[in-house]
Amino acid sequence: MNIKVRKMPSYTKQRKGELSYGDVGVESTAEDKGFKKLLNLLKRTTKLSTIPVELEFGYFTNVLNIGNNMGLAISTDGVGTKLIVAQMMNKYDTVGIDCIAMNVNDILCVGAEPFSMVDYIAVQSLAPKLLEEIGVGLLKGAEIAEISIPAGEIAQIKEMLRGEREGFGFDLVGTAVGLVPLDRLILGEDIQEGDSLVGLRSRGIHSNGFTLARKALFEIGRYEIDTYFREFGRTLGEELLEPTHIYVPEIKEMLRAGLKIKALIHITSDGFLNLTRVKADCGYIVEKTPDPHPIFKLIQDTGKITDEEMFLVFNMGIGFCVIVDNADVQNVFNICKKFNVECYRMGYAVKDIEKKVIIEDKKLIGKNGKFLKF
Repeated sequence: MNIKVRKMPSYTKQRKGELSYGDVGVESTAEDKGFKKLLNLLKRTTKLSTIPVELEFGYFTNVLNIGNNMGLAISTDGVGTKLIVAQMMNKYDTVGIDCIAMNVNDILCVGAEPFSMVDYIAVQSLAPKLLEEIGVGLLKGAEIAEISIPAGEIAQIKEMLRGEREGFGFDLVGTAVGLVPLDRLILGEDIQEGDSLVGLRSRGIHSNGFTLARKALFEIGRYEIDTYFREFGRTLGEELLEPTHIYVPEIKEMLRAGLKIKALIHITSDGFLNLTRVKADCGYIVEKTPDPHPIFKLIQDTGKITDEEMFLVFNMGIGFCVIVDNADVQNVFNICKKFNVECYRMGYAVKDIEKKVIIEDKKLIGKNGKFLKF
């Protein structure tokens, strides 16, 4: 591999720009008429089964009442355009971890413990290298999450797929399930003013925002996939393919230890606005955010992207949040340390019918699906 060494650009002040998710073709579904029509039709299905649906649409996962006070949590998600980076690298042995992580991390958000997942792999062709390496990642992710993958589907749809590498175009999606006693559902209803917001460190971009990241890095910045950055200690492609962290081991230990957890939040697209998905009429004061990984600065500076957009699209260094009674903050820290996961007390909950998220150190206020400067 022809390795090129580059230094990250340095600026004395943040450069403001206009590049946004919308500019690269990713539109918000919140107000989209087509999405609303689809959602309204799907909501009608919740009455068709004899198994009651416990939650409204829009939470991280839904829960089915399967009887005897037991709920079956179910969630589906994919890896997105991170798969294009895998094709650029011709390296596919980590994206299976991402697929499992995106699903099981959502399952955790109702207090459920994931136990199984099925996968769907759509391919241009049955390339042995592609399929074997996807399997390597799925196995590794399953080992971390302690789940089985008892079935799945491979579809050959060459006419419908294209990729960065001919014959290696593919999509990867999973559907995971978990169990939770219905009287132990964690939905945020018990959040009280002053409860602590604890953030768990991410491993980088995870699996969101790659369309914007690729636009900034490869089109605007004209970096190459094999460009080496001293700040990363590896190439740009290797940094981008860093797998999404699977938070199952540490969160399961917190649940089993009986901590007074009020809410569990997976930080994906929409960033810290995911905090507002809980059922309580509360907002959050984020007093200080940890320094994000260097990859975020590179994306922001190269693409001239505002803080408002960065905190909406990316996790900015925090991949999962726990809202917990103040008496149990140290216990959260102790468990995270046991699993070598950095964590931070970032702020606290406040009563707020508007459900605003205020990030004080960045002077951002988030509500109604966006962040603004204040």
